[in-house]
Amino acid sequence: MVLTQEHIQQRLTEKFGDLVSNFESPYGMLSFEAPKDQNLKVLQFLFDEADLNFQFMTDLTAVNYPDKPGRELAVVYHLHNLRDNVRIRFTVYSDINTPDVFTASKLFSAANWMERETYDFFGVNFVGHENLKRILNVDEMDYFPLRKEYPLEERTRIDKDDQMFGRG
Repeated sequence: MVLTQEHIQQRLTEKFGDLVSNFESPYGMLSFEAPKDQNLKVLQFLFDEADLNFQFMTDLTAVNYPDKPGRELAVVYHLHNLRDNVRIRFTVYSDINTPDVFTASKLFSAANWMERETYDFFGVNFVGHENLKRILNVDEMDYFPLRKEYPLEERTRIDKDDQMFGRG
């Protein structure tokens, strides 16, 4: 049997009902989302089901959407079924004030360092992670550099001519 996006979506909907939503296929990759408190249940289901067999985590990262209240941080999982060579994208959203998401490091060993990096740059707190601390930035940093909380450039600079940058 060939593993199709329709079959994956059907299996997820049968198991989780309305908890899984926003199914899309940008660039041919099935993408969907679920509530953040369901992330481990969905990941475990995708891992354990013999007909799905998503047992390899290709990537885990976050995205900051400052203009989406209550959904400012998206944790994005890329999973791969190596047997059928199928990839999917699974996203959970979190409020930036409570960025707690359950760790997937017990299920996917590759998630260990990826979760540390995501914590380091976005401040996502992976609940249950054994060693959640900064991995690339210095420990003294009191902010998360990839959050869009700061202006891209100093607005009071007078040494730049906007004409030279195609503005104004």
